[in-house]
Amino acid sequence: MKDTALSSTHVALGAKMVPFAGYNMPVQYEGVNIEHQTVRDAVGVFDVSHMGEFLIEGPHALELIQKVSSNDASKLEVGKAQYSCLPNDDGGVVDDLIIYKVKEDTYLLVVNASNIEKDWNWISSKNDVGAEMRDLSEAYSLLAIQGPKAVEAMQSLTSYDLSAIKFYNFVIGDFAGIENVIISATGYTGSGGFEIYCKNSEVKQVWEKVFEAGANFGIKPIGLAARDTLRLEMGYCLYGNDIDDTTSPIEAGLGWVCKFNKDFTNSEALKAEKERSPERKLVAFKLDERGIPRHGYDIVDGNGNTIGNVTSGTMSPSLGIGIGMGYVPTVFSKVDSKIGIQVRKKRIPATVVKPPFYKG
Repeated sequence: MKDTALSSTHVALGAKMVPFAGYNMPVQYEGVNIEHQTVRDAVGVFDVSHMGEFLIEGPHALELIQKVSSNDASKLEVGKAQYSCLPNDDGGVVDDLIIYKVKEDTYLLVVNASNIEKDWNWISSKNDVGAEMRDLSEAYSLLAIQGPKAVEAMQSLTSYDLSAIKFYNFVIGDFAGIENVIISATGYTGSGGFEIYCKNSEVKQVWEKVFEAGANFGIKPIGLAARDTLRLEMGYCLYGNDIDDTTSPIEAGLGWVCKFNKDFTNSEALKAEKERSPERKLVAFKLDERGIPRHGYDIVDGNGNTIGNVTSGTMSPSLGIGIGMGYVPTVFSKVDSKIGIQVRKKRIPATVVKPPFYKG
């Protein structure tokens, strides 16, 4: 098990630590519901330093990125970021990721922790254009400072006007007494805030300064369990649950990051799938009665026939009802469609809804 630069800090704070993607990570501190509401109402800090970072640079950097990623990275300007995915050759997804344009001919790709080696090997296998690649994952830390009070709470730590950084934009500058920090208005919670990229040797100072600055704003450390409930309330996909090597970005509802004005891996097949409509789709659903849908539970039709399974599910801390996502035949995918979730021996009625579940 690898540790992040802050693992001992989490232990000292009383975090429950669990193995996740090869790392020793804090799953919770005070409890999922408390931590979840802290992010929805105030400001919370996640250590997500297990995420991977690749630097792609040189005159052929964009060419490689355009080939392996589904979104159109040519639209990126310096200081802007883009959500995208890496399609495989068989209709599935190698990973989803965020692409940052750091400067001309220099891009930072942020990938999921469990896929670092797989993604590196995949992108390298497609690099016949001579783009320069560097894996920075082991050297960099990442903090997600999320919540409606994040801007106000963190403003004293930087000379940049945080309120001026628009969603999916970033700056590189001073933060918490450290220079050349990436301050990115991104995150996976739906409650606003920033992601802070710095070197491992700097993150302890950043963490301490962040908590000093946020002391009057109710700041708390947040674990991975609340990160999961927060992203699920937004209907955001989690790699390994809702998308993987066997799910197409079209059926997963990620057609919006597939730009067919360019050629990319498997783009012809994905374009054809989009035009004919996929046989199944990822849907969001709410339970109509009390219960908790869990990953792997069967989704059934009115006659009790299994038509899919739950890819992500929880009791929504914000809404107080069971919510989830799962793949169903397209005929069941329309909003307000009635389905059932098999929770052990009980079939609980559910309704297909349009995400996000939480509208803050």
